[in-house]
Amino acid sequence: MIDGRVPEPARITRQRTAVLEALRRAPEPLSAKDLHAGLGRSVGLATVYRALQGLVDAGRVDVFRRESGEALFRLCNPLHHHHLVCRCCGRVVEIDTCGVELWASRVAQRHGFTITDHQADVFGVCAACQSSS
Repeated sequence: MIDGRVPEPARITRQRTAVLEALRRAPEPLSAKDLHAGLGRSVGLATVYRALQGLVDAGRVDVFRRESGEALFRLCNPLHHHHLVCRCCGRVVEIDTCGVELWASRVAQRHGFTITDHQADVFGVCAACQSSS
């Protein structure tokens, strides 16, 4: 939202549809370069980045960062949620709000803040990665 206005929905283009379909098929989050490689020459890398940013802005795609800083993208649940993220394999599990809002509200009030938004992701190592190490 800019200046109190809700952004207009992004146009549905052939390229944006291709990016969405690739994300639907992906079992785990993908980088823009991985998405681009999977789409072949049908969509340019700059177009993939623009499509992803539009989908993030529209709330259709979540963004995660690897420790290296590289962004990973995945389709998300349109309802408010949080994530468990595996630092080893990148697996992401959506979790419910689990009391984050109440905790954040108490902390904000204690420090004189009014919350306008929040994002909470919890990082660790999934069971599969734990057993393989």
